[in-house]
Order: sequence, then C-alpha cells, then structure tokens
Amino acid sequence: MNEADTRAELIDKQLEASGWVTSLETGVRVRREYNINAGEIRASGMRTGQLKADYVLEYKNIKLAVVEAKSNELDVSEGVAQAKLYAQKLRLPTGFAANGKEIYEINHKDNTEGKVSQFPTPQQLWERTFGEGNEWLERFNAVPFEDMNGMKQARYYQELAVNRAVEAVAKDKQRVLLTLATGTGKTFIAFQIAWKLFKSRWTQQKDAKRQPRILFLADRNILANQAYLDFGAFDAAALVRINPSDIAKRGEVPKNGSVFFTIFQTFMANDRTIEAEENEDYIIDNDNSDAYFNQYDKDFFDLIIIDECHRGGANDESSWRDILNHFDSAVHLGLTATPKRTDNADTYDYFGEPVFTYSLKEGIQDGFLTPFKVKRIQTTIDEYVYTSDDEIIEGEVEEGHVYTEKDFNKSIVIEQRERKRVQDM
Repeated sequence: MNEADTRAELIDKQLEASGWVTSLETGVRVRREYNINAGEIRASGMRTGQLKADYVLEYKNIKLAVVEAKSNELDVSEGVAQAKLYAQKLRLPTGFAANGKEIYEINHKDNTEGKVSQFPTPQQLWERTFGEGNEWLERFNAVPFEDMNGMKQARYYQELAVNRAVEAVAKDKQRVLLTLATGTGKTFIAFQIAWKLFKSRWTQQKDAKRQPRILFLADRNILANQAYLDFGAFDAAALVRINPSDIAKRGEVPKNGSVFFTIFQTFMANDRTIEAEENEDYIIDNDNSDAYFNQYDKDFFDLIIIDECHRGGANDESSWRDILNHFDSAVHLGLTATPKRTDNADTYDYFGEPVFTYSLKEGIQDGFLTPFKVKRIQTTIDEYVYTSDDEIIEGEVEEGHVYTEKDFNKSIVIEQRERKRVQDM
C-alpha cells in the first residue's frame, strides 16, 4: 500500500483503538495534515522548508504528540527522523513513527525511544506529559483559543507561548516573561492569555463574585490603542481605555470594567500634570503619592500585562517601577522582543527567565517573518550646527551645539535630510 492507503486502512484504526477519535465530548482531536510553518521566503519569492505533520494528537485543547506515517512497504525507521524533527519543532515531548505494522515511539522527556505495541490513550499521554494534575491548568486548557469565528487561527508558537504562560500562572508564578520577535503577534498572545483567565473565572480562588481584572500597560498610546482593538472579542462593557482627559472629566480613575488599557505616563500623571497625550510628553512629578495609579487599591488588578517591558517597566531606576511595586500582588506578565543582554539584564532579573522564547531567526526560518538585508546610507548631513542662514520652522535651536545622529528626529528634525534618505532607500 502507498502511504495514503496505509494511513486510511491501518494507522487510523490503530489510533482509534487507543481512543484517538475526534470528539467534543471527550476533548480528543486528531489533526491530519497539520501545517506547522509556512516555509522560509527566498529572494525568488518561493518558500522552502515547509513542515507538515501527518497527525497531531490533541487532548483537552493541548497538542501532545505527532505521528509520522510511512507506507507499510517501508521500514518504520524511515519516519523516525521526521517524527523527531516535528516533535522538537512543536516542543512536544512525544513523537511516533508508524507504518501500519509497527509503531516507534520517541520520548524526548525521558530520552528514550523504541518500538511499542500500541499508541498510548489520550489520558495516558496527558499524564505522561503533565504528571500530577493541576486544577487551574485543567480549567485554563478547557477554554479553547478564541479564533474570531474562524478568522484568526493561532500559529503553533503562539499556542505554545499562551500555554506556557497560563501553566506558569496555574503554578502560582507571580512574574512571567515571554520573549518573541517583533511581528510575531505578542498582543494576540496577550489577548489569548487574558481570554483564558477571564473565561475560566481565575479569581474564584480570591473572590467568587467577580471576574479577573486585567491591566494592559504600554509606553505609547499607539500600542495601548491597538491592544484595545485586538481585545475586541471581549464584551464592550468589559473594556476600558484609561486616558487623562476622561479622568479629568470624571474626576476619578475608571474602575468599572474588567480589562483596562493605558500607558505608564498616564498612570504616573496626576491632576496637576501638564499632558500632551498625542506624543506622551507628560510632565511627571517626582512625588508619586497622588499619581493616578495610587487611586486604585493595591490588589485591584489580578494580572498586569507589560508590553515592551524592556523599555522601562522593569528598570530599577525607572519611576515607572513604582506602578509595578504598587500592584505587587498581581501577576506581572512581561512581553518583549529583545533577548537578554547587558543593557536590559534588569528586565530578566525582575521577571526571571522567559517561559517561552521565539527568536527572529526562527520566525524567518518558519516563514512567518520576512528576511531582510541591512542597507547603510551615508548622508551629506550626519552632523549639523545651526547658522543664521538656516530657517527655523518650529521650536528653538541651540546655537553652537553639534547635533549628531542620535539627535536627529528626536531633538531636531531636518525634513530635507529625511526626504533624501527615503529617496535613496
């Protein structure tokens, strides 16, 4: 028999005999022809390295193992290398190769492998993967990923990031870090984590009468606004966008809601603050005693999601850290695209090692990110000193000061320079 016939006539029946039959009642799902990645994009526009598993075995909304099928005319060992590759790619502890006559099992957790007489049942594989039961992990996993009516399926690494994060929460870990490259969907991942905690009524262990209260904290309005939109599957009444103008109108910070979105600068502000909300140019008092975040009880939030947490939230020298210290009883979930290095080591000290990492290199290899080349452009204006012949369109310039690359587009803007750079690009 060819491989397709071997799967239909032999391997499917072996899986069914062990309880691997897709059913909503049992929580079992057998995914066939599962596309793991998209394949790296080459310069020609072609994709290479696409990975597709013959079977992925899923139980209680968690992927537990892969099965690589081969024709019954081939030795079962022909599928072992692929089974190992796919299991490692999906970070699964178990992989199988099967040819309808024999089953070869690879246990990455125990570093054992060899032929077995049958596939393990879903419950056996679950217990082998997770060991002792955890009530909250079971409840989190019972909440399926929100796919926006089938419009947005989670990629494999997004599922892994969400599952690792909620597993950490289930084990009472107070500081959780996810490190994923830019463009891999950190906000989508944050939404799925919040969704699982919310739908499982995570705070029943604290207060059975209310839903979890979640804060999404960013350092730029564009990030907070985008997150507010990305959490749209929540009921509109549950979502609250906190901004200074609304606080000024209300005379107090908003507290009716479940998922709150704001930026650090707003929480550090107070009634005396001069704000320019569009560019986050807030004047912050050194004394934070009457900052807006202090209007919330210390235990008001159960989960705080800190977006781009390497940019200040976890910095010991940052006044923003006062916000996190105030809400120290909440679980703090840090999101960053920046791997550990000397200048952000404090972030990793604060949160601990990431529970999941997905690198830029892996994203490019998987075809979820586009490869790039660095093009260096040398302009005719890499330094600038003001002269009386130059026209100042807006603002003030410091005479005699040498403006260098680090000043351009931060403290000084020369439109002709930027226009030329864009043309050259």
